[in-house]
Amino acid sequence: MNKKNNIIVFAVSWIILLIAYIPTIGWMVQRWMAAESYYGHGILIPLVSLFIVWQRRDVLKNSKIASEFSGLIIVAINLFIHIVCAALKVYFVSGVTFVFALYGLILFFFGKEITRKLIFPVFFLLTMVPLPLVAISGLTVKLKLFAAQMAAFILNRIGFPCIRDGSLIRMPKSFISVEAPCSGLRSLISLLTLGLLFAYAMKVAYWKKAILFLSAIPIAIISNIIRIILLATVNDLYGEKIAMGFFHDFTGFFVFAFAFTALFGVSKVLEIKQNE
Repeated sequence: MNKKNNIIVFAVSWIILLIAYIPTIGWMVQRWMAAESYYGHGILIPLVSLFIVWQRRDVLKNSKIASEFSGLIIVAINLFIHIVCAALKVYFVSGVTFVFALYGLILFFFGKEITRKLIFPVFFLLTMVPLPLVAISGLTVKLKLFAAQMAAFILNRIGFPCIRDGSLIRMPKSFISVEAPCSGLRSLISLLTLGLLFAYAMKVAYWKKAILFLSAIPIAIISNIIRIILLATVNDLYGEKIAMGFFHDFTGFFVFAFAFTALFGVSKVLEIKQNE
């Protein structure tokens, strides 16, 4: 089979795979578009992956095509798991198999060389698969309690006496409740995705890429604690109307910009250390 026919057959197979995963894709889209979604960026992930593939088009054109039968086995295994999971409505696992089935399809039609060059854009698609709601709920509770605890600790140290009661921070003239949207989980998920992209783009050793990716976790958590402290102090000094109005929305954008800048800064420091 020549290269052109290979691409055509792959495209047809890919469309068939998409049809097989319609229930899972529908679930993902629903989660992306949901109110207060933690995966609003999910719709952009396939576009980013396609852009990375397009960037590598010249390298891919010059790569050898050699079909690998093991790819077909990977597709078959993941399709079987998908069918079982879709029947049981375990869509998170089904979504993961979607990415692995795509990997197997590429391996079967194009071989190891091309597949190796597409590993990142293919597996980057895993970041579009929403975590199960039970996992989101558990992480949200833990993060908001930790954020409230750390914010209360810092507020007491900077001259704003307060008492923490669960996720509620009581101050002399006001109180602030750290609810699920303020847990920082949304920022953490988004920043981890950005960290993965930054790490991929950096021309440094793999251990430095890992450091950059993992640095997204403390950056996201610290940024969220800063936001809670700002809201609590403004709420106590100027009242709830000001704190929970424009200032609330402004701090959301400000803190994410701060987190993005911090992540970018870490990447630049690691690149400088690489060149020394």
